[in-house]
Amino acid sequence: MNTILITGSSSGFGLETARHFLDRDWTVVATMRTPRKDVLPASERLRVVELDVTDATSIARAVEEAGPIDALVNNACAGLMGALEGVSIDATRQLFELNTFGTMAMRQAVLPGFRRQGSGVIVNVSSAVTLKPLPMLSAYTASKAAMEAFSEDLALEVASFGVRVRLVIPGRAPETSFSAAARARSQNGVPDAYADWARQVFSAAPQQKAEVTTPGDVAEAVWHAVTDPASPLRIPAGADAITLAAKAA
Repeated sequence: MNTILITGSSSGFGLETARHFLDRDWTVVATMRTPRKDVLPASERLRVVELDVTDATSIARAVEEAGPIDALVNNACAGLMGALEGVSIDATRQLFELNTFGTMAMRQAVLPGFRRQGSGVIVNVSSAVTLKPLPMLSAYTASKAAMEAFSEDLALEVASFGVRVRLVIPGRAPETSFSAAARARSQNGVPDAYADWARQVFSAAPQQKAEVTTPGDVAEAVWHAVTDPASPLRIPAGADAITLAAKAA
């Protein structure tokens, strides 16, 4: 029976991906900073495990508890909105600790097991902001672009061990707790000179009616990345991301 470990499984993309794999008879190790079993259907194939990807001890404990796995999905991340001039270096470091270094740490934790078994898939969930820059998202974009860059090199480094690396690139998500939290974290990241423009950007975002990427789109893309050895390195998720990826090609 195949086993997948998914970070950031308490809501959004990670939660839907966990449901998707459970529905297809996989064993799912759903990790969360604050474990909640009530968000997923009860199943003998489900394990909910505490994990903070910025904490080395937490990572080691979670990976040991998970046991042998066939796939890792690095989904845990945070957003941060604000003009780069006003976003503090400390806030940027914290963002990279989660979005970039946390992903690196998870990769290092599972690779020895993947090498021993001669197989495994690492899926890193990025963002379409790496395809089309958006205002007030420079720090977040940088954290995701860095993740994409090291994923490209990682794919080359581990291919000879039978390990595959894939990037799932979602487009704009619907208004969620993630986007609301990103705006909340922006309060100290907008200097007065940017205030009027930033207010327009922040107020317009929840009202936009353009195509969005649903959690189901991301779950399908992750499924494709994990189960299809012929899948490409970069897999856009959602109609808007697919359009942007085609333009960028």
